[in-house]
Amino acid sequence: MQAFSRPVELAPGAVVGGAKPTLLAGPCVVESYDICARIAGAVKEAALRHGFDYVFKASFDKANRTSVKSFRSIGLDAALEVLARIRAEFEVPVVSDIHESQQAAQVATVVDVLQIPAYLCRQTDLLVAAAETGRTVNIKRGQFMAAEDMRHAVQKVVDAGNPRALLTERGTFFGYHDLVVDMRALPLMRQYAPVIFDVTHSVQRPGGGDGRSAGNPEFAGYLARAAAAAGVDGFFIETHPVPAEALSDGPNMIRLDAMPEFLAMLKDCWELGRRYAG
Repeated sequence: MQAFSRPVELAPGAVVGGAKPTLLAGPCVVESYDICARIAGAVKEAALRHGFDYVFKASFDKANRTSVKSFRSIGLDAALEVLARIRAEFEVPVVSDIHESQQAAQVATVVDVLQIPAYLCRQTDLLVAAAETGRTVNIKRGQFMAAEDMRHAVQKVVDAGNPRALLTERGTFFGYHDLVVDMRALPLMRQYAPVIFDVTHSVQRPGGGDGRSAGNPEFAGYLARAAAAAGVDGFFIETHPVPAEALSDGPNMIRLDAMPEFLAMLKDCWELGRRYAG
């Protein structure tokens, strides 16, 4: 099958599907400026050293938490202010996800990529609103969606006048509280758009922690290497200095101090994949 051949520009000098892998990495949610700055600085340095185009990621709000008691946000305006500071001070593109159509225009003023959460990948109005901002739209494949059906989500963005769409793979529901990654999804989706592999959400156990999500981070390296060798265009990784203290999704994160070695491993596998993948 023929892979999508046109690189998608995220920001000047940063593309997905080009000569280098792209890394979308950061904390799950904006906890504070200090945490975000610490992560952005460390990951940017490691990404540049190992030949990745780097995009800082953090959610300004976690609207789909398992429990109503779970942490969601420091507040929309405060979180967007943090993202704007990170973008300016570290000179990196930024990605954050939106959950409602009316958020698209405001969030697009401070980020380079609008991300559509997996649970919402069929929401036409949300996809169109994101597309109409002119920002790159990263669509996560729903855990319930066939890979080939994601072409329709891409087409909604394109038909709204925006050719800058990406797809992200993050696993498929396998019963309750478990996900599996079908590597066939990667070349299937690469027919329609460049593909990012979500390393850390693929080892998540949704709702498996008694009111919060659990995870199996020990499998992250295995899945990341397989996806890299399969020929993906980039990687999505959530990281934190102390995952056990993270306010969201800590159980499946990569420790910040482990990121340099993890990226070195990924780059080796990615280069092997590019040698053989279509």
